[in-house]
Amino acid sequence: MAKILKLNEISEVAEKEFPAGYTFAADVKNPDGIMLRSFNMHDYPLNDELLAVARAGAGTNNIPIPDCTAKGIVVFNTPGANANAVKELVLCELLLGGRKIVDAIDWVKTLKGTEGISKAVEKGKSKFVGHEITGKTLGVIGLGAIGVMVANAAADLGMKVLGYDPYLSVQGALHLYTTTEMSDLDSLLKKADFITVHVPLTPSTEKMFNAETFAKMKEGSVLINNSRGELVDELFSKPCAAVNWSAISPTSPPINSSENTISSACRTSAPPPPKRRTTAPPWPPKNWSTTSKTVTSRTA
Repeated sequence: MAKILKLNEISEVAEKEFPAGYTFAADVKNPDGIMLRSFNMHDYPLNDELLAVARAGAGTNNIPIPDCTAKGIVVFNTPGANANAVKELVLCELLLGGRKIVDAIDWVKTLKGTEGISKAVEKGKSKFVGHEITGKTLGVIGLGAIGVMVANAAADLGMKVLGYDPYLSVQGALHLYTTTEMSDLDSLLKKADFITVHVPLTPSTEKMFNAETFAKMKEGSVLINNSRGELVDELFSKPCAAVNWSAISPTSPPINSSENTISSACRTSAPPPPKRRTTAPPWPPKNWSTTSKTVTSRTA
């Protein structure tokens, strides 16, 4: 009987995929396989029976790849499996970044029990004026499965989209709306009202948003990071607004929603919305492989 250990909560959908005879639980001893999301395995013991580790997501920086390689343990990731969920979070964060929604909610809570609440709301609501995202410029850094979906959805909302990805795949390019303007990184930083980043954490991307990067960004622009917290050097994040719900390391906690982290972009009025774009097939495609990267394999 094969034993699969869950190091994080995994959707019940995954359990239904295992055939009869598999144990899939959070209390398995000496597992044959491990499934995880953000659990940090770098200090986790790798038992001799372990054959494979599966990451429910794209990034594998929380898995000790060299140690797994040395022991012949196969490591899988699932790029694109959660792409739509992340896309929807980014859209939510675009709206949070464009309007003082969190501040307004906190203010409304203070009105509990207030007499003549309608007048109080009418008087105070002007403090939370925001702006529409239609006509604003979104810069998308990283055009994999998630980045492409975000770019297309933003275009559907009337945003101008700039894209940057030196490793753009043929599949990604084919599913990207033709209205997306490909850009170099510096130009994107200077032009974008909102920037969303969808890149893995590597030595070259760690702290890619730092003092030099922020100095190039528009005043009042909004940074949305749903990749890894370590991509942003928090010491230099003050000049721009930042929305970051995804840091997985205890040493780099998420940036919370507050006055300093969600603010209006610098323009007060929006230019005319762009012309209707060419539509593209659904992304990721139905035949997109969700187990696409084998890091190493067990030898006989």
